[in-house]
This record gives sequence, structure tokens and C-alpha cells, in this order.
Amino acid sequence: MKQYKKGLVSKRKEGQKVEGQKVEQQEGERIVKLASAFVFLLAALAILRGVMLRVPGSITVSSSVNGQLLPISSVETGKKQVALTFDAVEGNGDTAKILETLKKHDVRATFFLSGGWVEAYPEDVKALLGAGHDLGNGSESYKSMPQLTGEQCMAEIEQVHTKVQELTGYDMFLFRPPYGDYDNQVVSSAAKCGYYSILWDVDSLDWKDYGTESILNNVLKSENLQNGSIIRCHSGAKYTAEALEKLVDGLEKQGYEIVPVSQLIYKEKYHLNGKGRQIGNQ
Repeated sequence: MKQYKKGLVSKRKEGQKVEGQKVEQQEGERIVKLASAFVFLLAALAILRGVMLRVPGSITVSSSVNGQLLPISSVETGKKQVALTFDAVEGNGDTAKILETLKKHDVRATFFLSGGWVEAYPEDVKALLGAGHDLGNGSESYKSMPQLTGEQCMAEIEQVHTKVQELTGYDMFLFRPPYGDYDNQVVSSAAKCGYYSILWDVDSLDWKDYGTESILNNVLKSENLQNGSIIRCHSGAKYTAEALEKLVDGLEKQGYEIVPVSQLIYKEKYHLNGKGRQIGNQ
């Protein structure tokens, strides 16, 4: 009988021990699940915060003119300011000279980078940002984007955004469609990615390689040159770096202050006219 009672006590203790182990195991699993849920929540909040920081709320609506979505080509302003922009698509042989000239005149410009250029010249990307210039998105493969689907347009923009962000930590928000080709879908896709679409109203036509005088005449004598103009050049064109000193001098002699696009444009409370000129709402 005593042996029987001892057996019962022993079994009861074993049962209690097993039960205790099960409770501990369940408690451990519950803690792991709670920790996983917390980590997931933090990640979700971080992603949401990134989206909220990047996406300006009024881009798409403000870019509509009679149902057509337009890029910003110039800005209506009482200030005698213009923006000097460079498409960086091919080569970097003149980048150092361009940076030197801009630094000499204490000028900040805007550079629209293709994905291939970012990959090929990462140190130049860092140098541009370090010198205080705007970094803009020129698309990944520099294709004519109206030929792409909306998803492909967004992928073209997001790929370059990610490359520059991982390289420099900078969140770009200015987009220039390659070749100036756009339609509603292109502008809308850029806006969904958190970008203002930027064209120009003064074209240096430096890519034609007609020489420095041609570049200077196309800009300084342009009938479109005015307060709020956006001037287009290419960092890799044959004569651009050579012409830049006189170009900057000429603009300053006409009384213009050269500012980056990010400083020139309105970020909110604006509308565009039929020529893509951005006008602030009173």
C-alpha cells in the first residue's frame, strides 16, 4: 500500500512537472509571437513614415491643366531668378570642371541623373551633393517613357531613387522625363512616386555640339529667358563645360540669380498655365 501511494505521489509530481513545462513552453511561444508582432509593427511604421515623408500631397492635382497633366517648365516669380540644370546621362570627363566653375561663382545647380550614370560614377554623385547641388531623377534606362506602362514608369523612377538613396542617403523629389517626352501617365506616375516633373523653357541645345557661341546665344539671347526660367544643359556635351564660365557670367550680367530648381519652384498651393509655367495661388 505504501509503495502504491508513493507511486501515485511520484506520478502526480511528474504530471505537475510536465504541466509546468507545457506552461513555460506556451509562455515562451507567446513572448516570441508578441516580439515578432512588435518588430513587424515597427517595420510597418518605418515604411509608412518613409512614404509620408516622400510624397507631397498636391502634386497630381496642381499639375492638371484642362485635364492634361504637365511638367513644370518655368516659374512665375517677381524675383530675378533662374535655375540652371544639367542632364547627366553620358560621361563624366567634364564633371570636375563644371563643379569648379559653379563653385567659383557660388552657384547651385540641379543635376538630373540616369541610373547608368549613378552606377558608373558614384563618387561624382557624392561630389555633386556635397557641393550643395540638387540631385534629380533622370530615370533608370533613359527611355522615352510614354512608350512604357504606368508600372514600368514608376519602376524606372524608383530604381534610380533607391540607388541614390543607398549611396548618399538623399531622397530625390525632382524628375525630368528623358528627351522631354511625357504624357498624363508619365506625370501621374512620377507624382505617385513623390516627384515633381520638371522640364525647361530655355534649351541650350548643347547636345548638338555646335560650339560654345551656339550655347551662349541659345540661352542668353533666348526670347524665353525671363524670371523663373529653367535652363537645360547636359553635363556630358562636348562644349558645355567650356561655355559654362561665360554662360554664368552672362546670366549674372543680366541681373539673374542662379538657384537650384528645389529653391525656385512652389512645393504647394500652385497651378500651371498651358505652357507649364508654375503660378502660386494667392
